[in-house]
Amino acid sequence: MLILNPDSVSESLSDPLFRRISRIAERLGVDAYVVGGYVRDHYLRRPSTDIDVVVVGSGIDVARALAAELHTQVTVYKTFGTAMLRAGGAEVEFVGARRESYSQDSRKPQVEAGTLADDQRRRDFTINAMAWSLDGARFGELVDPFGGMDDLEDRIIRTPCDPDVTFSDDPLRMMRAVRFAAQLGFDFDPDTFDAIVRNRERIRIVSRERIAAELNKIVLAPLPSMGFELLELTGLLELIFPELHRLKGVERRGSHAHKDNFVHTLKVLDNVAARSGDLWLRWAALLHDIAKPLTKAYDPKAGWTFHGHEVLGSKMVPSVFRQLKLPMNEHMKFVQKLVFLHLRPIILSEELVTDSAVRRLLFEAGDDVEALMMLCEADITSGIDAKVKRYLANFELVRRKMKDLEERDRVRNFQPPVTGEVIMRTYGLGPCRAIGEIKEAIKNAILDGEIPNEYDAAFALMERLAAERGLEKA
Repeated sequence: MLILNPDSVSESLSDPLFRRISRIAERLGVDAYVVGGYVRDHYLRRPSTDIDVVVVGSGIDVARALAAELHTQVTVYKTFGTAMLRAGGAEVEFVGARRESYSQDSRKPQVEAGTLADDQRRRDFTINAMAWSLDGARFGELVDPFGGMDDLEDRIIRTPCDPDVTFSDDPLRMMRAVRFAAQLGFDFDPDTFDAIVRNRERIRIVSRERIAAELNKIVLAPLPSMGFELLELTGLLELIFPELHRLKGVERRGSHAHKDNFVHTLKVLDNVAARSGDLWLRWAALLHDIAKPLTKAYDPKAGWTFHGHEVLGSKMVPSVFRQLKLPMNEHMKFVQKLVFLHLRPIILSEELVTDSAVRRLLFEAGDDVEALMMLCEADITSGIDAKVKRYLANFELVRRKMKDLEERDRVRNFQPPVTGEVIMRTYGLGPCRAIGEIKEAIKNAILDGEIPNEYDAAFALMERLAAERGLEKA
């Protein structure tokens, strides 16, 4: 990752907005600074549209004056002493410089006015504590009392002050440390890492919603495995996501040993991440083998087995989502479906690919079939190149057969052309078991290729099935 010249900030501060804030601050007799992520991302050449401005004085007054000049709305949060407005494509938040103190059972601080140095000292990491002055005479000058620029160049996550105090005060910072390391590809300063290990139990006071927000950012990182490996190494994973932690380890009996399912899962996650930025497809990769610890069994002849882990895993998805405060909506159902189906294309690729089996897969996967195939291809993590090539070649056969059958039979998301309403109307029946049996038989006949997916063929089969049951037309 390339770091820009520390003195070259003219590009990021070229927006007239910053000079406008500078003039307002001078008029109000206060000092203003751009601080945190916007500064960090400038040196990392990362785009950023969130601008944090610290004012030594009232940030709310500066925000209101700016909003008046720009003829825009400002949202004030008096409880937190902050104000926010949108300017162009950026979201600008103003806050008065402050110092904080914490109680043992809460991550909500007691706040009082402070200096810029106080405000930088309360920041989570040195790379987030750098500031640019907006003062007229010092405009663009970097204020970096904790060596954030050095840590950027060394690719290090380090706290500006005692890491035990930093993480005990606000334990969410431990998750943020892991997230930044995963997003940026940075390492931990040894003292910072050790402090996370010592303070990991403090994570219990953080709300599940805040933890989930950080987990999602880790899942979306360029190499998400790095984040989950750090969560495991620090001991945080066992506390916040025990189901994933339990995948770790290898058990041996005689000559039989199974692979480390934690390592395998993270490899699958990275494989998916290399091809897709879809958050929920990545979650499906993370959870696809989640039930293996519960289904593990040893057979002296076959070795270790995990029979039915896809079925049990799909049943576990809602409880995992509920525990992590992830959305219990169509995203959860998508993950659940992919966990349930993730072995099906693999089984198809190992056996003679029949039209009937492919039709059923298309029917059950529906519009998610491409996501399912991507997950299944990512699931091939063998170290034997020939085996990987054979599986991927077989998957390509499955894909081609899917394309041919879809074009011919239109079975993806299909509904049998003869509906329950047609059957009831034809035979003068109300809802009953016979209606469901006939509908199911018609669906299976289409999926098995016994009849085409057409109304006339389905109606004729309905008549034959009804006659076998002694039904007469109304």
